[in-house]
Amino acid sequence: MNGADTAWIIVATALVLFMTLPGLALFYGGLVRARNVLSVFMHCFSIACLMSILWMMFGYSIAFGGGTSGLWGGLDKVLLLGIDADSLAGTLPEILFFAFQMTFAIITPALIVGAYVERVGFGFVMLFSGLWMLLCYAPVVHWIWGGGILSDGGIFGEIGVRDFAGGIVVHETAGIAALMIAFFLGPRKNRTTPPHNPGYVMIGAAMLWVGWFGFNGGSQLAADGGAAMALTVTHLSAATASLTWALWEKIKFGKASLVGTVTGTIAGLASITPASGFVGPVEALIIGAIAGVLCQEAVTLIRQKIKIDDTLDVFAVHGVGGIFGTIMIAVFGAGTFAAQFGGLAVVGIFTIVVTFVLIKVVGMITPMRVDLETETNGLDLDVHGERAYDITS
Repeated sequence: MNGADTAWIIVATALVLFMTLPGLALFYGGLVRARNVLSVFMHCFSIACLMSILWMMFGYSIAFGGGTSGLWGGLDKVLLLGIDADSLAGTLPEILFFAFQMTFAIITPALIVGAYVERVGFGFVMLFSGLWMLLCYAPVVHWIWGGGILSDGGIFGEIGVRDFAGGIVVHETAGIAALMIAFFLGPRKNRTTPPHNPGYVMIGAAMLWVGWFGFNGGSQLAADGGAAMALTVTHLSAATASLTWALWEKIKFGKASLVGTVTGTIAGLASITPASGFVGPVEALIIGAIAGVLCQEAVTLIRQKIKIDDTLDVFAVHGVGGIFGTIMIAVFGAGTFAAQFGGLAVVGIFTIVVTFVLIKVVGMITPMRVDLETETNGLDLDVHGERAYDITS
């Protein structure tokens, strides 16, 4: 065990949890109507609780167990059997590695929340999220990070898929699942209401930005120069994408908005995530500069052309950003085009199939969508019996 590495990953674990609670909750909560803000908080908080338990029971073993098939890790680490304070994973206590990866298992299904806010059934959220994490997310983790079929020596040869902190594992899977749920769920009855609290959005985005240092810097799994570089390029990409998003808004609409600018921040963070361990500061500027425009155009495409109500633009920002960053790894020579595109294709198809099956199966068990009266009144009061403010909007 290395004490410095352990200390850094303890901090990184706290930072990644901070991304979901309260970062993502505030970011998403500010973007919805006032009558639905508590439902968003409830979704994020409850998912964090459920994923923690399921990751301990089954998810960690599926992702990082000792299975030799390449498709999943097996069940030898179910309930963390055989793991104690002295067990090691590299230079870290394995229980800490478990906890760090648990925070990733929390935020990935929580990202999907943005696609279905203001109209989804709470039971559907919980059952779908739990099954999706175990059956979709955890196997993909094994394929790329757990020595599975997409890693070095797998189906793409000696040089496998490069995904430093989750462009494919987190952002592509969550983005595709979000788009599919939004499609099958259908649009909100009123899609024109602006965010009820842009201040929440900015505060949440700022928390995500800080937490992302643990997300990407911690993925080095060591307190060294690689972690420092990952942290630095993460910051530079976020800053650049924030400005290019705002500039592109100004060119197109005549005004640069706060919500747009901080959405650009998230686009820059998602795009640098897979590449953060493989690129330097100049490449980070390039990735961020393109991401601010690319993800904004993806928002327009999905909202206005394809007309899918992915309410908070999960696929356009996270999905497109993660896919773009994954490809840029090959562009900058840190991976092969065959492995990067092949990994995106394999995981994309797998995510589509698993998500489709779960939507249909879970929808037969618990309603996917609330009734019209509940949607009109707001989920806060009708579903959870609470109201965020004394007045509604």
